[in-house]
Amino acid sequence: MEVSAMEEALPKARRKGGLRTIPFIISNEIFEKVATFGLTANMVLYLTERYLMSSAFAAVVIYNWHAVSNFLPIFGAVLADACIGRFRVIALGSFVSLSGMCLLWLTAILPVYQRTPECAARLADCVVVPWQVPLLFTSFALMSLGSGGIRPCALAFGADQLDKRDNSTRNVRTLQTFFNWYYTVLGLSIVFAATVVVYIQQARGWVVGFSVPMVLMVTALALFLLGSPFYLKAAADRSAIVGFVQVLVASYKNRHEPMPPEAADASSFYNKAGSKPRTPTDKLRYLNQACVLRNPGKELSADGAACDPWRLCTVQQVEDTKAVIRVLPIWSTGILPGLIVGQQMFPTLQAKTMQRKVGGLEIPAATFGVFSILTLTVWVAVYDRALVRPLSRLTGHARGLSLRQRMGAGLVLFAVAMAMAARTESVRRAAAITEGLRDSDPRTGPPMHMSAMRLVPQHCLTGLAEALNLIGQIEFYYSEFPKTMSSIGMSLLALGLGFGALLGSAVVAIIGAATRSGGHDGWLPSNLNRGRYDYYYLVLAVLGTANVVYFVVCAWAYGEESQNRVAAADAAAVEEDGKGGEEQHKAVII
Repeated sequence: MEVSAMEEALPKARRKGGLRTIPFIISNEIFEKVATFGLTANMVLYLTERYLMSSAFAAVVIYNWHAVSNFLPIFGAVLADACIGRFRVIALGSFVSLSGMCLLWLTAILPVYQRTPECAARLADCVVVPWQVPLLFTSFALMSLGSGGIRPCALAFGADQLDKRDNSTRNVRTLQTFFNWYYTVLGLSIVFAATVVVYIQQARGWVVGFSVPMVLMVTALALFLLGSPFYLKAAADRSAIVGFVQVLVASYKNRHEPMPPEAADASSFYNKAGSKPRTPTDKLRYLNQACVLRNPGKELSADGAACDPWRLCTVQQVEDTKAVIRVLPIWSTGILPGLIVGQQMFPTLQAKTMQRKVGGLEIPAATFGVFSILTLTVWVAVYDRALVRPLSRLTGHARGLSLRQRMGAGLVLFAVAMAMAARTESVRRAAAITEGLRDSDPRTGPPMHMSAMRLVPQHCLTGLAEALNLIGQIEFYYSEFPKTMSSIGMSLLALGLGFGALLGSAVVAIIGAATRSGGHDGWLPSNLNRGRYDYYYLVLAVLGTANVVYFVVCAWAYGEESQNRVAAADAAAVEEDGKGGEEQHKAVII
């Protein structure tokens, strides 16, 4: 295996990083994801059955929990990139997340209802003890805080071990393979969580069911720390974050100053001493005011540094800032997928009302979400191993399809999946009413005769959409962001999912309030058979269609993807790389 440019430049780090670190990082992620997803998959049932929350209120709680979990990674990313480094943030986040899981386990052990005669006679008359809900929400908060450290850093930390920091075709392909197989392995771990862990929770109860993720999280933390001597640990760099702010301030301060003519050469702009002179690009030209060199004698010190970095910035700083700002419109198209991915608690409630026996085995309601993960995993494997090479020869992209093509296709599939979900729910509801189950309590009543396998196609479409759009977003942010801000780039996906969860919470609350007027049950009552959840899915399908149109506009306005486009001839040359390229792929997979 070739050593990276970073390793060549740093003799002491030659034994750091590389493929041998990947098992520790991947193992940590596997156990962490099994633990986390093993808790979230069944949470809607835990809230509705143990805490007696309504379906709509439980959905709002879970949406808000997901929102907080997805907002915090941006702070974890800043902490990692600018303060203490990715390794420390991942380790700290794992410990905090473990603390939250311990508290959640306690909520299952300690009594949840006040001991009253009414409660003994009828479950619906029970009152939750005052301290149980704060304890529950504290556990959610700690798990969110922990994931805020793990999620933005783990993938970037793994890529750091392999990235040669060049734009060669092999490096691009290696990173794509790592990204794809990273998600494949995590997908398999989520499948395990959605089947084995969820089954334990249903068969053995919440106490045993919540203890399993807790033990797995301890294992994840131990494995990650065990690999510490081998990791390549990039130092935190405050200058990347500060430089971003400096460019905004400097361009504002110089807003009234004249700009050089378009034909001006690199001498008209400030480049860091020792770097290759360059001129800024024309995109977001307003920001070029920050790097215009107007009076070198006054603006530069004897060693060539800017006397006032809040008025004069380097061309590199300006271009890095542009890279961050340019992705924001495309990033905003990832908010709606966050809503769709986050509303999977409703299919769980649907499955709860349906026939879930396959042969002699009854499948837990929360396990049906595994079909989306299986689809994601299969697609990633097929795309990476069978489709990338022929597509790269046709398109000239080392990744096969461009990142924006994959992201756009994913958005289309999200909209189609919601339309399919609306149709399935309409058929399910009609069948339940025909069977006389309109007023049956879905928590205690008998299931209908319709098989829950009817939910599988919508789950599969959602999984394929996630494989195309969400993984495409990750690669897009990693390739377009400055390397010193990789964790922040990775956190943008989580941030979009967070806004999507907030949007989902708002949509559920608005639809619930608007459709309950006049004493009606509304579209989203606790009894699904009395509601119109199919209309809710139709609303999401319409929003998804509008989002596709918005994405097309944003993708057109963005222009060329930056460094990672390769010529078709170059992509074909990769085919002739032969065994060396294949061995690199196998090494990353292992």
